[in-house]
Amino acid sequence: MTFFFFIFAAMTLIGGIGVVVNRNPVSSAFSMIISFLGLAALFIQLDAYLVGILQILVYAGAIMVLFLFIIMLLDIPKAENKRFPVFTLGTSIVVVVSFATLIVTVITRSEVGSAKLPPIDPVKGTGNSDVHRIGELLFSTYWFPIQVVAVLLLVSTVGVVVLSKRELK
Repeated sequence: MTFFFFIFAAMTLIGGIGVVVNRNPVSSAFSMIISFLGLAALFIQLDAYLVGILQILVYAGAIMVLFLFIIMLLDIPKAENKRFPVFTLGTSIVVVVSFATLIVTVITRSEVGSAKLPPIDPVKGTGNSDVHRIGELLFSTYWFPIQVVAVLLLVSTVGVVVLSKRELK
């Protein structure tokens, strides 16, 4: 089990690095899909099946297809010859090292990092599972914000199509 954790964690990190390193926006979006899939596998390993499947369906599926659609419609040129100033590169290295130091410090000094999690006791046949509770919240309490987000995604997609439409001369 630990072996698969390291494989999927490496997949997530390599995908994240690919998002930043790739100059081509389409390749960067595909790297983000790889990162999302690795993250979904990590959630599934933690027995958070709903979050893992939603990660695949919503983020790796719907959102990334929308991103690719928008990138391809906008026809963004490659920025392969662009050079970063030394100050920007040095500052980014300092930020990454500081963030890694912060994470290591918090994990080593915190009792939560070494605590064992209690075993998961699945609810059998009572209709009171996590999926049932999330479904009730989504369709009762949070139905309006979800509809607003859906309309915003639709409007943004239509806006991209309108903006990328080329005028005939």
